[in-house]
Amino acid sequence: MYFVTTSRKGYILFTMTARERGAVGLTEAQMVHFLVKGEGGDWHVVHEWDGRKYSHTDFMGSLHRIPEPEDPRDLLDQLPPELRAKA
Repeated sequence: MYFVTTSRKGYILFTMTARERGAVGLTEAQMVHFLVKGEGGDWHVVHEWDGRKYSHTDFMGSLHRIPEPEDPRDLLDQLPPELRAKA
């Protein structure tokens, strides 16, 4: 799986899955947001964590060999258990 980097207001990094169903955004406060695209095309934050505890690059790297799922929320299963419990 790979990500496509783009820009989005409010994020210093915003990157989407290839099919644009899920995204990872990094805020200036180093919070990582996991977003999904709603039916109207708007992005919605469905999970967040402190990027100083588990970086966005570590998360995206953990997805390298995983095919993009139909439901992007399934990608949250790759988070460490202590972060996943909050999903």
